[in-house]
Amino acid sequence: MLSLTVSERLALKGRAHALNPIVMIGNAGLTESVLKEIAHSLKIHELIKIRVMAERPQREEIMMTICTQLNAAPVQHIGKILVIYQPNPEAHQIEIKKMPRHKGKKPLTKKQLGNRN
Repeated sequence: MLSLTVSERLALKGRAHALNPIVMIGNAGLTESVLKEIAHSLKIHELIKIRVMAERPQREEIMMTICTQLNAAPVQHIGKILVIYQPNPEAHQIEIKKMPRHKGKKPLTKKQLGNRN
């Protein structure tokens, strides 16, 4: 499973905000066909949203299973939506920029970042 720094995770959360869920996991849970579809979507898009219709502990387990089996990074788990990132050097659609720094060389807070245009 990949790991992300805080600034990378913040940048990916911002990019994922406008995305719609691509894959939906229903009552059958995480099957092989769903896992193949997630892998295919990650190859194309690098960053995807997944809607999971299950209880919270099951959703956390599904997210960890997906990330370990596909060598992806968990970005966010909010409600029934999971956001997962897997870099693809061939597609390389998403470029993660480092967090902007303030004049005093301290990283900006979330509130300061939100006030920027």
